[in-house]
Amino acid sequence: MKWKWSAVLIALSVALAGCGSNDAGSPSDKDKNKGNEPAGASVKVENWDEITEQYRQFAIEQADAFVIETGKFAEAVKAGDVEQAKQLYAPTRMYFERIEPIAEALGDFDPHIDARENDVEEKEWRGFHRIEKSLWEQNSTTGMEGYADTLLEDVKLLRALMETVEVEPSLLVTGAVELLNEVSSSKVTGEEERYSHTDLYDFAANVEGAKKIYELLKAELNKQDAELEGQIGESFASLEEALATYKNGEGYVSYTELKEEDTKKLSRLLDALAEPLSQMGTILGA
Repeated sequence: MKWKWSAVLIALSVALAGCGSNDAGSPSDKDKNKGNEPAGASVKVENWDEITEQYRQFAIEQADAFVIETGKFAEAVKAGDVEQAKQLYAPTRMYFERIEPIAEALGDFDPHIDARENDVEEKEWRGFHRIEKSLWEQNSTTGMEGYADTLLEDVKLLRALMETVEVEPSLLVTGAVELLNEVSSSKVTGEEERYSHTDLYDFAANVEGAKKIYELLKAELNKQDAELEGQIGESFASLEEALATYKNGEGYVSYTELKEEDTKKLSRLLDALAEPLSQMGTILGA
C-alpha cells in the first residue's frame, strides 16, 4: 500500500540528493571544477533507455503471470473452494508486490488491488485484502464473487496499461527504496496480511523487486562507485539468507511464528540495505 511517512522521508531524501547532484552551478564554477571532479561524482548514464526498457519488460512479464494467477484465484473464490483460494492467495500477490512502484505510477491500482481495511472508505474497499478477510475470518467465499471479478478486471487493466508506460530513471532509483520501505512499514510489522499472516511472501517479493532494479543498475553503479555497489550486493545477500530461514516448502511460514528477535533482526538487515540503496540516485544522476 501507500508508503508511510518513514518511506516518504527516505524517498524525498533520495530526490533531494539527486537534485543536488544535478546542480550545474555558474559557468565559472564549472570552469573551476573541470577536470577536478571528486571520485564517485555523478556521471551521466548513457544507456538509461536500455535499462528502463529492461525493467519495463520485467514488469510486463510479472504482470502477465499476475493476470494468469489472479484468474485462478478468482475462479477458486467463485467456486467456493476456500482451501484452494487460500493456497493461491499469497503466491499470486507476489507478482504484484515485485512491481508495485510501476503500478503506483499508472493510477489507482494500488488502492484498488491492495487496499487494506480502513485504508479507503468501506464502500470503496475491494481487492485482495477484502477477499482475504472473508477467507480467513469467515472461512468462506460467500459474497466475494463480485469482488473476485472486479479484482481480475483491475489486474487485466494494469497489464494493458503497461504497454504504453514510459519508465523514467527516477522511478527505478526511488522505486527500489520504496519497495524496502514498504517492507519496513507494513510487512515486517505484520500489518499487511492481518488475517492470513502471509506477510513473509510480500516481504520476499518486495525484496526481489528491489533486487531486480539493483541488478539492472549494477554495472553502471560499479563503474562509478564499486564500493557502494559491493555494499548493496552484500546487504541483499544477508537479507536473503535471513529470509531463507523462514521458508516452508515453496512458500514461507506464518508471520505468527516469528519471535521479537526475528523481526528485530530483519529490521536491522532492512536498514543496512536501505541506506546504501538510497544513494544510487545521487551516484547515477537519476
